[in-house]
Amino acid sequence: MAILQILFLIDKGVQIYSGLLVIYALLSWFPGAQDSFLGRLVARLCEPYLSLFDRLNLNIGMVSFNVMIGIIVLNLASGGLNMIILSLIG
Repeated sequence: MAILQILFLIDKGVQIYSGLLVIYALLSWFPGAQDSFLGRLVARLCEPYLSLFDRLNLNIGMVSFNVMIGIIVLNLASGGLNMIILSLIG
């Protein structure tokens, strides 16, 4: 039972962080939004993770796809971790 609770917490954490990444992307659309308290807080939480994808240069014109790729990688890693944990206990 404790393993299922851990898996649930991992999934909830990934959902919350994915939501933060979406908020980070939306804040870039509004001038001055990233300079607010909320913008700085979200940036401090998201930029270290998103910096991992900066080397890939995922830009098309003025649009960066780092956030989308970051969400996909995060969800794939979470799913893989869940499968590994479930295979170990089953």
